[in-house]
Amino acid sequence: MPEIRCASLLMLLVAGTAQAAEPGLVGKIEQAARAQLARQAEASALAEPEFTITVVNPRAAPACRQPVSVEPVDTRSAARMRFAVQCRDTPGWRYEYIVRAKVSAKVAVTAGPVAAGQLLSDDDLVIERRDISSLSDTIGVAAAVGQASRRSLRAGEVLRQSQLAAPILVKRGEPVVMLARVDAIEVSTAGEALDSGAQGSVVRVRNVANGRVVRMRVTAAGTVEPVEVALTR
Repeated sequence: MPEIRCASLLMLLVAGTAQAAEPGLVGKIEQAARAQLARQAEASALAEPEFTITVVNPRAAPACRQPVSVEPVDTRSAARMRFAVQCRDTPGWRYEYIVRAKVSAKVAVTAGPVAAGQLLSDDDLVIERRDISSLSDTIGVAAAVGQASRRSLRAGEVLRQSQLAAPILVKRGEPVVMLARVDAIEVSTAGEALDSGAQGSVVRVRNVANGRVVRMRVTAAGTVEPVEVALTR
């Protein structure tokens, strides 16, 4: 009888250990997923991100004599991520797990209708917490203000970077100032833009004084600076 009782207690202990191991593994996967989402949120400058994470149908894994590693395999969509869990024993094992996450953050939302080409101001936008699990390019108010909408937007629409474009600062056929700086010396001359361009874009400009066409970089409204050649009068 004592032997039977000891064997029964041992079986219960082993069973309890196996059951306890599963939540530990799931916890490690959830921890890795949360860390990955936090990195992505930081890279996207999300404001106050929050995550709800679920490991889908987690399978039981064999015992491993050393700590298992959890690595991201595919995290492009928060709604369906894949993580690999690996045991480096000999022989070892490697299983993949599906993780679904809901991501919310405070993002820029249109306060009212926005027309195509409209330059956004603070009055056009509000900050709201929204579910952005299926969105990858949301934007904050500070980054959106001053940009132009590529298309008309409805009121209450979550603003995305792909919906915006930098405003055109130089327009084709209009006069521009061709500006060059060398140390403390600044030289400027009149030019004519042959292309339209936003901040930082490269356009062709005709020097009014000598007719030469050069490539210039747009630095401000109506102002360009040389890209490849020095500017001369």
